[in-house]
Amino acid sequence: MARVLVTGGCGFLGSHLVDELVRRGKEVTVLDGGTPPADQRAAGTADVRYVDGDIRDPEAVARLLREGHDTVYHLAAVVGVDRYLDRPLDVIDINVLGTRNVLEAASRTGARVLLASTSEVFGKNPAVPWREDDDRVLGGTAVDRWSYSSSKAIGEHLAFGYARERDLRMSIVRYFNVYGPRQRPAFVVSRSVHRALNGLPPVVYDRGGQTRCFTYVADAVAATVTAASDDRALGECFNVGSGTETTVSEVGALIAELTGIGTTVPLETDEHLGARYQDLLRRVPDTTKIGQVLGWKAETGLREGLERTLDWARANPWWLAQPESGAAPRDGGAAA
Repeated sequence: MARVLVTGGCGFLGSHLVDELVRRGKEVTVLDGGTPPADQRAAGTADVRYVDGDIRDPEAVARLLREGHDTVYHLAAVVGVDRYLDRPLDVIDINVLGTRNVLEAASRTGARVLLASTSEVFGKNPAVPWREDDDRVLGGTAVDRWSYSSSKAIGEHLAFGYARERDLRMSIVRYFNVYGPRQRPAFVVSRSVHRALNGLPPVVYDRGGQTRCFTYVADAVAATVTAASDDRALGECFNVGSGTETTVSEVGALIAELTGIGTTVPLETDEHLGARYQDLLRRVPDTTKIGQVLGWKAETGLREGLERTLDWARANPWWLAQPESGAAPRDGGAAA
């Protein structure tokens, strides 16, 4: 049985990945900063080994890799606008130093690495859709959003460096707006679903004209497992995203329709988040490469993915009871 290590396996995407790896018969170890309560874990993962640890501790990482894990799925990171505005130093320490610890340990044991990256690395390059080798266009260093973008890009540089200098077997995936069950209510879809099922209108950011390509988590997991196991992916970076460009206002309106809430509420990021945050007008991947090399394509339409997410949320009251994360809408959250 293949042994795999998942860093950040208690998180949103990580927990779904763990679920899929168990389904495929893998022996899974999760390295994360805490073990979730039993009722909040991925289904079918009772036998997964959870290790409470920090990727910033090089010996803790190296000790696990020396146990003979064949593949490392490195998902541990500081993720989310609210977190990288509140914890800019952790963004650097975890996303850069922690990633180096993982890559160094894997290079010593011969484990293969799948590095989870992000569409944020492209910054605000206006020339969409973005290919994997397109330029990065960033704002000033005082804007905290770009610290996250830069930290993930440095992680990619490290991975390519270890591949070239240490013969590390690695692949990189860049996720575009992944959503679905278990995601904390701090993102466009998850926050709006959380609000709607608690009787509050979904949030529409900055008048809702900006576009995203929303990717259902099961599709992202399928791409991740393929990129970590197919030798054609070695040394390569792939965009992982839906091919459908959707405005934020359309997403809010669809969630309102599916939940019967009937309306949305505006939130201006300039007013609530200030100059340390800058939004992007369009974020669109070119997924030609992953389609041609690995045969992957997002299969789940937005309506279907939202329906699945809503069904899960209704069945999990612990998630609905969580506090909403991030800035408050102008109306203070009252239903319109």
